[in-house]
Amino acid sequence: MRNISFLLPLFLLLSIHVHSQSAKIQGIVLDKNDTPIPGANLSYAEGGTQTNENGYYSLPLPVGKEVVLKITYIGLKKIELTIPALEAGQQEELNFVLKTDVEEIGVVIIDSKRNTRVEGVTTISPETIRKIPGANAGVENLLKTLPGVTSNNELSSQYAVRGGNYDENLVYVNEIQIYRPFLIRSGQQEGLSFVNTDLVRNVEFSAGGFQAKYGDKLSSVLDISYRRPVDFGASLDLSFLGGSVSVEDVSKNGKFSGIAGIRYRDNSLFVNAKETETKFKPRFADAQTYLTYQFNNKFELSFLGNVAINKYDYEPLTRQTNFGTLSDPKALLIYYEGQEKDQYETYFGAFKATYKVSENYSAKLIASAYNTQEQEHFDILAQYRLGEVNTDIGSEDVGEVEFSEGVGSQLTHARNDLDALIINIQHLGTIKANKHQIDYGLKYTHEDIRDRVNEYEIIDSAGFSIRPPLDGFQNNQPYNPYNAPIAPYNNIKAFNSTKIDRFQAFAQWSYKTLVGESEAWFNAGVRSHTWNISGDQIKSKTQQVFSPRAQFAIKPNWEKDMIFRISGGLYYQPPFYRALRDSTGLVRPQVKAQKSTHIVLGNDYIFKLGGRPFTLVSEAYYKAITDVNPYTIENVRIRYRARNNAEAYAYGLDLRLNGEFVPGTESWVSFGYMKTEENINNRGYIARPTDQRLKFAVLFQDYVPAIPALKFYLNMVYNTGLPGGSPSYADPYNYQTRLRDYRRADAGFSYVLADRDNQYPAGHWLHRFKELSIGFEIFNLFDNQNSITNTFVRDVYTKSLYAVPNYLSPRVFNLKFAMKF
Repeated sequence: MRNISFLLPLFLLLSIHVHSQSAKIQGIVLDKNDTPIPGANLSYAEGGTQTNENGYYSLPLPVGKEVVLKITYIGLKKIELTIPALEAGQQEELNFVLKTDVEEIGVVIIDSKRNTRVEGVTTISPETIRKIPGANAGVENLLKTLPGVTSNNELSSQYAVRGGNYDENLVYVNEIQIYRPFLIRSGQQEGLSFVNTDLVRNVEFSAGGFQAKYGDKLSSVLDISYRRPVDFGASLDLSFLGGSVSVEDVSKNGKFSGIAGIRYRDNSLFVNAKETETKFKPRFADAQTYLTYQFNNKFELSFLGNVAINKYDYEPLTRQTNFGTLSDPKALLIYYEGQEKDQYETYFGAFKATYKVSENYSAKLIASAYNTQEQEHFDILAQYRLGEVNTDIGSEDVGEVEFSEGVGSQLTHARNDLDALIINIQHLGTIKANKHQIDYGLKYTHEDIRDRVNEYEIIDSAGFSIRPPLDGFQNNQPYNPYNAPIAPYNNIKAFNSTKIDRFQAFAQWSYKTLVGESEAWFNAGVRSHTWNISGDQIKSKTQQVFSPRAQFAIKPNWEKDMIFRISGGLYYQPPFYRALRDSTGLVRPQVKAQKSTHIVLGNDYIFKLGGRPFTLVSEAYYKAITDVNPYTIENVRIRYRARNNAEAYAYGLDLRLNGEFVPGTESWVSFGYMKTEENINNRGYIARPTDQRLKFAVLFQDYVPAIPALKFYLNMVYNTGLPGGSPSYADPYNYQTRLRDYRRADAGFSYVLADRDNQYPAGHWLHRFKELSIGFEIFNLFDNQNSITNTFVRDVYTKSLYAVPNYLSPRVFNLKFAMKF
């Protein structure tokens, strides 16, 4: 591995100087609303291509020959133009707009990222999402390479943004809000993210300062659009981690289109490589579809559906974790009995009707229902030895525990069941007048949640039952007799039937104008959120908040292409069910919405380096948070105190440089600095559980010059360590030791047998494939030992409490096949 680490930076640097020797044109095809068009056809007498899911195309042309190019798409006006002769190695960027009217259409040069730039939104190519390797590949895998987005668990699709937690992120698919399961406590139980990358057309992400049209969360917005098919297509992906298949088609009259995907995932490749020996049977599967029917030019109806069934059977056998220092090595050896059986079933369906009343007014009606049925059942007995490790290299039992400092056992039990039904009805409208645009919305949400929590933990150390940490009892055996009743260390038992009704409304105004010779863009809006909590043995409680938000961007009339932005406002997060449940399992309806005063200063600078475009995005932010509901994190499970007894702050700087380090590919480098602390009950400021100070990430794509079909992908992340966490509901002021830094690099190699730019003639066995590739992936390339949490083990002799790291996956190899028809 030392040789690889030496050659890899050299390989990255040399790749920057690679350039193509063939003539070609490339660019983006858009509709009149500047929306990228997937599947648009570009053709000339000797060849052609189609735009990808992001509207991008790359078309090789014959050298020294004038060609007539045609751009077509069903329902839109055709473009036909003459491309002058190009020289060898010449590359030209040509962007096209296809319109629905009959006016003359020519070639235009557009900045397709203009709207997202002024709004401070990051756009990610779906093709990049599908190609970049990761233990949990998908949209969230790429989000973790962006500045301000942190995660130290490759098996989880959850992420924290600028000091927030996993519950503070909004996710939309085609303007429909997406929900996550409630009970999942570890990344290896998660299975599949809701977002199916085979269906994705566009991905936009905002890390803060977002508009009033988005919901009430404190941290971020992930806004995803699924694509509408224009022709028949199918794809199949297979690997050691599972597989996926998707099919899409459109009716002959072009009115009805549909796309559907089925996925299956098996995490045993990672779990079997970890230090815990287990019998592991995960079964994660889902089916998803997006259907659209266009009745006429004004009215269309679409449906988004998803069914996910995840079963997680886990039977641990043994575990040995070595920790400590070279001078004082320690080891934890555990023998297990028992098993865990979890099941998460989610059903989601949404109808969306869009009616274009006039050229200046469009209205939408969205109705959705989400049901999750979850069970978490386990009985696991862990008997452990904590001791010193034999470090004598010549000894036969080197690495074994030779002297036990502590022995004991731990019994954990759970019979947790949850059934949640969430129903939404929403109306959205958009009004345009000259350069003004008004967006508004009304939404009603009903949440019906039935939750049974029944779990306890009993800890025994050499015959001494460890009691709860806050009951004040001291066990002085054998000097004083033990005459107190035996009590579990943790014990939660409750049944909650909770109903939450929410009424939300927003209105916002956008305006583009000139300030002197500079282009300016304004956005201002306000949200209102009223919610009522009721249920069995719950005293009804109603609360209301108002959230004003604003954005301003200006593009000076400079030679340099720069945009300056400022955004912010007063953001609220009304409590969801999990934030209402306290440490005893009871629901506290009086919990208030957490409040954040948020300001973001940003700059986008587009420049050329080596003749290729690059973008440097810089953002500085500050958040003052009040009415904070403190929480603890164990792996990915969040447990709230259900009290607004803290205040917090977060500030930082995010930098991202992206562009074509290698011609024809997009790569980026990210850097982030962030600090977030909280003050609970005026006891002083301490690090929050997501206080990840430094972030550095690289996403790199390349190909071998002599073999262009051989591609290389690198996904590399470095995060400084998070606070080590505390046992559930323990005092966080006593647990401020940080985990080790998180360092991970995932590499992928892919050989492309066929793609859109390399089609084979009829009769060849590869002619039937639009794309075909075989790939090899190395997860955790440098085999770094990363830890997600600590297991706290007690030594009865010294009464010390040891934080034993729970390590994540080591180096793992994967083989994959990808094909499109």
